[in-house]
Amino acid sequence: MSIAPRSHGLWEFTAPPAPVLAGFSGTHRTDVAVVGAGYAGLSAALRLAEAGARVTVLEAAEVGFGGAGRNVGLVNAGLWVMPDAIRAALGEARGAALIGFLGAAPQVVFDLVARHAIPCEAAPVGTLHCAVGTAGRAEIEARAAQWQARGAPVRLLEADEARTMVGGGAFSGALLDLRAGTLQPLAYARGLARAALDAGAQIFPSSPVVAAAETASGWRLTTPGGCLEADHLIAATDAYGTGPFAVLRREQVHLPYFNLATAPLPAAVRDTILPGRQGAWDTQAILTSFRMDAAGRLVFGSVGALDRAGGAIHRAYARRVLARLYPQLGQMASEVAFEAGWHGMIGMTADALPRFHRLGRTGVAVAGYNGRGIAPGTVFGALLADLVLGRLREDEVPLPPSAVKPARWRLAREAVYAAGSGLAHLVAARF
Repeated sequence: MSIAPRSHGLWEFTAPPAPVLAGFSGTHRTDVAVVGAGYAGLSAALRLAEAGARVTVLEAAEVGFGGAGRNVGLVNAGLWVMPDAIRAALGEARGAALIGFLGAAPQVVFDLVARHAIPCEAAPVGTLHCAVGTAGRAEIEARAAQWQARGAPVRLLEADEARTMVGGGAFSGALLDLRAGTLQPLAYARGLARAALDAGAQIFPSSPVVAAAETASGWRLTTPGGCLEADHLIAATDAYGTGPFAVLRREQVHLPYFNLATAPLPAAVRDTILPGRQGAWDTQAILTSFRMDAAGRLVFGSVGALDRAGGAIHRAYARRVLARLYPQLGQMASEVAFEAGWHGMIGMTADALPRFHRLGRTGVAVAGYNGRGIAPGTVFGALLADLVLGRLREDEVPLPPSAVKPARWRLAREAVYAAGSGLAHLVAARF
């Protein structure tokens, strides 16, 4: 299994090369086995290696193969769930801890990028959550009030100011979150991998775990090339888990999400679109996202996959939306031949909150980032490392431990999401 244009698109074209690494072979022992080389697994490996632990990462495909290499590249603070709802779901103490933990997560990402000189187009300039209509306006007003009550640097923009910062559109306002920003997501994952390797971690791509057994002294993980024994296990497969870790995938419902990227726009046009270079998304139920990359490409995303008939439908929808959103694109919007197109899956839990799992005596996992993988994945990976290192007690984790439970009606719901997005985009933005 390897990275391909349909799965990683623009990010594969523009990211620095992945580290050249061999697959796992033989029989070895390590202090901590990490399964999955996405943001959480690599962040955990970096933290562990810097602490002097022997850490081995087993990845079924390539570094950043899952959601880490496919997403939009928005480094957001918090979750989709509003702060008050998090507090209601988790209780005052744990809810406040999770809100603060994830509110500070983007700064952790940008600090890691700076400390390890990761070339990933990091732009800590904020994000824009754009309100569509009256209902969208009410939503961002509620978000603004709840975050401002907690001292977060967020600002509610009126329609005129939102239009200026977006560079177009007819939004009823926007929420500017100055904690957030954008980056090149696959480049960030590869940079984390290089930092972890430099710190002493071992990373083995093309090494799927086909069996996992708890032993008297820890864990035994079997791959096609050999066997790894470890004192501790961190499962960081999230929505792309396979083999014995597919259970973490099955507790989530997959929502397909695609991105399309134009060729670099002419300077006179690109300077008018998101002039502050914030990443943006809207409040629609079938949301859209839009951002610029460092070379001036406009990246547009929404719900759906680019396979089969869906590809043509979603591309046509993107052209219609871009023509309406940015009239300055002119003829280009209706005729654009997108330079890249790719899609992946967002793993969603029943309540849109991540899950913390204790796996046996010495295994741990966090899964279910619900479309907020970059910053939460990074900080939860480091948290799991601290838990394994004994720097953190389990009752200090800002999520309650829970059993792994498969999502109800998962396959049926995934089919509805895939078909529904195509039908919605077939007719949307035509009038």
